[in-house]
Formats: sequence, C-alpha cells, structure tokens
Amino acid sequence: MLNKRILLGITGGIAAYKIAFLIRLLKKEGAEVRCIMTPASCDFISPLVVATLSENPVGIEFWNKADGSWVNHVEYGLWADVFVIAPATANSLAKMATGSCDNLLLATYLSNKSKTMIAPAMDLDMYAHPTTKRNLEQLQADGVKIIPAESGFLASGLQGEGRMAEPETILRHIQTEFLSSEELKGKKILVTAGPTYESIDPVRYIGNHSSGKMGYDIAEALAYKGAEVLLISGPSSLSVHHPSIRLERIVTAQQLLQAVQSNWNQMDGGIFSAAVADYRPKDIASEKIKKSEEELTLQLIKNPDVLKWAGEHKHPDQLLVGFALETNNILENGKAKLERKNLDFIVINQPETGKTGFGADTNKITLLDNHNNLTKFELKSKKQVANDIVEYYINYKK
Repeated sequence: MLNKRILLGITGGIAAYKIAFLIRLLKKEGAEVRCIMTPASCDFISPLVVATLSENPVGIEFWNKADGSWVNHVEYGLWADVFVIAPATANSLAKMATGSCDNLLLATYLSNKSKTMIAPAMDLDMYAHPTTKRNLEQLQADGVKIIPAESGFLASGLQGEGRMAEPETILRHIQTEFLSSEELKGKKILVTAGPTYESIDPVRYIGNHSSGKMGYDIAEALAYKGAEVLLISGPSSLSVHHPSIRLERIVTAQQLLQAVQSNWNQMDGGIFSAAVADYRPKDIASEKIKKSEEELTLQLIKNPDVLKWAGEHKHPDQLLVGFALETNNILENGKAKLERKNLDFIVINQPETGKTGFGADTNKITLLDNHNNLTKFELKSKKQVANDIVEYYINYKK
C-alpha cells in the first residue's frame, strides 16, 4: 500500500476511538492518510490525535475557523484512492442513502470519485432494524462496499451484532481493494508453511524457530490474485483471513507428507516454504524422560523429503517452487537443489543477522529458475517478498 491515498471519514460513534489504531496500521503499510471528521465525532476522539497520527490537518467544518477560508470537499474527493468511513453510524448511513449533505464528510462522499467503503457501528437493535438494512442495501446498490459489523460486546452493555470491524479487519478490506486481481482465478495452489515438530517424549520435541510468516504472506498474496489456496501449516500462532485460503494444520513431517500426498494431484502448483525437520527421533518415549544422567543420547532417523516427493509426482502442467536457506556457495547449492527436487524455480534466502531468517519481518531473496534466469531482490518486508514471489510465479513460462 506504499503511497496509496486513504481518506478516512470518522462519524460520531463510540467506536471512533479505534480509528487511532487504524491510522497507525495504514501508516505502517506506507499509505498516505487524510481524515475528515463530523463535528459529533470530536466528542469521541480528539482531532489533535487524528491529525498527529495521520500527519495531516483534519477537515471538520466547511471553513477554517482560523482564517475563514473554504475547505474544499471536492479536492478531498479527487485526492483519495479510496474513501473509508469508519465508524459509520446509523444516522450517517441514512443521510448517505438519501443524499443528505449537512456536513463536510457527507459533501465529500457525494463528490468522491473513488471507491467508498464503510464500516457500520451501532447497537444491535439499530443494526438489525429494517430501516438500517434498507439503507445498507441502497448504499450497496450505489456501489459502496460494506465492511460488515461484527458480533461482540457493545457500549450499551448488550452483546450481539453491530460492533465495528476491528482495525486489522478494515485494513485487510482496504488492502483487498488495491491488491485483488483475477490473474490466478480458477487456479488451485498448495502452500506449505511454518516448522514441523518431532516428539521426543510427551512434552519435548525437536523443532526450529520458523514462525510461518513467509508462507502465510505467500498464501495471502496468491489469494489476492484470485487463486484458491490450500495452506498446510506446521505449528504457528498465525491465522488466515482471506476467504479463498483453506488452512490445514499439521505437526510432524510425516503428517505434512500425508497432507501433500492427499491434495497434490488436484493442484495447479505449489510453493513449499515450510521449514521441515530433517530428522526425527527413532523412538518416542511414552512417558516424560527424567533428568537423571549427565548425558542423553537420541537416535535420529531421516524424515521424508516432502518437496522431493512433490517434484517426483509433478505432472507437466504443475508449477513447483521450493525454498533454500544457503550461507555459502549460494548459487551452486541453490541450483543443485533446484535440479535435485525437480523444481521450476527456487527461492534462495540469504541470511543477515537480525534482518532475515526465522521470526524476522524482512527477507532478502534470490530467485533462480530452471532456465538459468537469476533475479536478485533487495531487503524487503516479507509481505513485499511474498508479492515478488507470486508475481514471478504468475509470469513464469514453462
């Protein structure tokens, strides 16, 4: 969302306090943010807070009280790449649906040339009222995108539907508006992510520090391009949000292999980013191993090579992508793995302490394909890296 221009409209509901978090999220994604507030919203969040976080003056009235100059609502509408109204109260929804224009925000809505998105927020009976439903239907017919209210605790003390979508959810809807395309529509793509854990006893295991971030970001990037994604993930605290992603959780390398074997034949391709444990204990203790001896010897046996299996069972139309973490002889080792695993292209991670690797938010990669094309990328966020990988996947020619 770098340099995307987001116009936020804030109306007078208690959920307005969450907009501070939304602004921070948008700025973190590189967006430029400007805000318009209704006079009533100033009772719920300070214009000073909004202006400080957005790094832009806030529009409230049709004129500047300081010098009496006119605030140009038309200019706001022309500037924005997308106009997001959150929270959108029942009162504002009704005015938007009927074309009422008694404040700067509504005037901007009627002048806006870009997409308008709204995040309704009100008490559950108001949200369920036929009038509100009718207004929402009218706005949808007018081309407004609705970010549905969620169910939860409300300011009235009641619990139910009407709670404004969380800032993270609103951010994802905005991202979808910019990132979505149909370049991979109809394609089914398998993604593996995260670590695998191999049990030693009921409480201990062999594993690694993979967070799964790279694989989850790749799954999201594929889904935004229209693909149906099966994400097979080892243990991870991450979750998926795009409706086109089906998440299947596994723990061990053998479970990962079984999941891949069950689905691979139905897939158009796969991006295998999981950090699979190379070995597992030969025997798993049925009870916790007590700390008694000074040394403990574990006998390990090799785990199945999931990526190699996929390469051996790849049909001609499938596209297979693997990952390699290399610290020396990067190109030689990457090319050897590319050929050994029958990959179409390989993503070579280049470790930099504190900047790349497990748990980091950034990555630095080199892409090598089986036509000997080599593409190097600078250090980027993992989301940006995921987009680069998916773009290469889309443009790759067999």
